[in-house]
Amino acid sequence: MKYSINIANKLLFSEKNSFVRRILILSISAVALSICVIVIASAMIKGFKKEISEKMFGFWGHIHVNSAIVNSTFEPIPMIYDARIVAQIKQIQPMNYTFNGKVNTTLGGVRHVQSYATKAGIIKTKNTIEGMLLKGVSSDFDSSFLKNNLAAGAFFQNTDSTHPILISQTTADRLEVGVGKKLRLYFVENNEQKQVQFHVTGIYKTGLEEYDKKFAITTLADVQNLLGWQPDQISGLEIFVDNIDDSKTIKNYIYNEIISAELSAQTVREEQPGIFDWLDLQNVNERVIIILMLTICIINMITAILIFILERTNMVGILKSLGARNAHIQQIFFFYGAIIIVVGITLGNLLGVGLGLLQHYFKFIKLNESDYYLSYAPIYFDVPYLIQINFLAIIVILLFITLPTYLITRITPVETIRFR
Repeated sequence: MKYSINIANKLLFSEKNSFVRRILILSISAVALSICVIVIASAMIKGFKKEISEKMFGFWGHIHVNSAIVNSTFEPIPMIYDARIVAQIKQIQPMNYTFNGKVNTTLGGVRHVQSYATKAGIIKTKNTIEGMLLKGVSSDFDSSFLKNNLAAGAFFQNTDSTHPILISQTTADRLEVGVGKKLRLYFVENNEQKQVQFHVTGIYKTGLEEYDKKFAITTLADVQNLLGWQPDQISGLEIFVDNIDDSKTIKNYIYNEIISAELSAQTVREEQPGIFDWLDLQNVNERVIIILMLTICIINMITAILIFILERTNMVGILKSLGARNAHIQQIFFFYGAIIIVVGITLGNLLGVGLGLLQHYFKFIKLNESDYYLSYAPIYFDVPYLIQINFLAIIVILLFITLPTYLITRITPVETIRFR
């Protein structure tokens, strides 16, 4: 095996035939470009899923605890804010939890718990009427997500405004209002119409067009007053976990071990499966790209190895006449191809990561935010996953390049000498 590697190295780095050299360069380039496409596609798809998921979770949390009572109307059913339950949920740490006979291990625990209440209403201006779902939040609200997505103004926790409201950029544009303006909202309660004048303290923009145009944020007390609820009545609890993958296990633990039968617990993914199912479809695109690029690599390498063998027919005949076995000669071309693959994959990774970093910092690939929820193509390098893809590529391509080496068994020394 050692002499097979030595011969392969000498052949690779001492090619003088211009035709063979061109084939060698094309082979390395094809492998490099294919791996580059795989790296960039994977980074973009994972970045896309990560950014959209974080926006969804930033707006709604990972788990909801609500009343288990089914309501035939759109009005929320109140639950009592129980400080004991909230304290128990906050204390959840990494754990092993057995559910349906299966042990589930969580990597993290609960990061934050906050209360909220919702009320549907109508915004009316001189020119238009808009339906709106008002979400009331209290002092326990984690405002970091909204503050990071503020387009104008400030979050009302820092203001003394009466009836403050935070609306989306989409809503502000349609209603033609800005920070400091007043909005009159109309509500129906017990078949009676109520109207409340809110003060716009800030405008946010998450890019989730479908949700931005529906939701506005105000204080929990304002929503409770509109619903006629007591100060300890809320629509539910939003729970944030340390690790998204733990959401289902922690939800099951909360439902079975902490809350009462009058309450239910669901993950946001279970409540709003549409957008997450759409994100999961991106995995299909990623797999298709990987399969196509690996197929190109395989066809390219099989063709290249066949050409190299045909160009070295005389060498094969001489080695056989000197007593070399077919397996040893096959190893020479196998290692020859392996070196090309490793060089091509290394260059492809460097090129892919380099282009990915350029996109990450300069964002030169733009997207239609109304269609994709993002204004640019995001990049996220999942290093363990990329390492797995690289190992998969190496193994699969190496397995396939063994096929053309069997041509060596058909070559005889007599034919090669006569041909020469």
